[in-house]
Amino acid sequence: MKLVFATGNRHKLQEAREIFTGIEILSILDFDKAFDPEEYGKTFLENAIIKAEAALPCTGGLPVLSDDSGLIVPALGGAPGVHSARWGGINGDHVRNRAKLREDLRAVSDWHGYFLCTAIVLFPDGRLIGANGRVDGRLILDERGTNGFGYDPMFIPDGYGQTLAEMEPPEKNMLSHRGRAFRRLEEMLRCHVSTG
Repeated sequence: MKLVFATGNRHKLQEAREIFTGIEILSILDFDKAFDPEEYGKTFLENAIIKAEAALPCTGGLPVLSDDSGLIVPALGGAPGVHSARWGGINGDHVRNRAKLREDLRAVSDWHGYFLCTAIVLFPDGRLIGANGRVDGRLILDERGTNGFGYDPMFIPDGYGQTLAEMEPPEKNMLSHRGRAFRRLEEMLRCHVSTG
């Protein structure tokens, strides 16, 4: 089975290729070099659907994998949430995003947070399947580790002493929000194919 991943984020693409087994993950950028839909949704699901629907006409009939995810800090009213990738003002600027988060955390005492991922597959006939993944933890002001991306250097999952960025990719992918969502989605796809 082949899926076209509706993302221009090379880190997400690499994670998907490491997490999915037996499914070939292609990049939307191989089909549409200018792929960059505006994510105006109010939920992760809405944004995942926006990206999938934008990608589907370009894939030559292949189903589309899409996800949206972010960091949720209850003490910050759920922020950065769906704005996680552009929290610092520029989309995809991880350094600015982490600097803004550090500034915001200094104003609150509860640094609990969680990552949430909504992943979907949209088929050419309009059918859609989806799954969620979540990992809880606590945030720190200093940055530790060089693996991962985004807020990973500031996030320590519950039950661990390392940040996500200090973990090797296989360990991170086993417990991350995206890893959990993608594995659930892969199970659903296998059932879908066997019963479809």
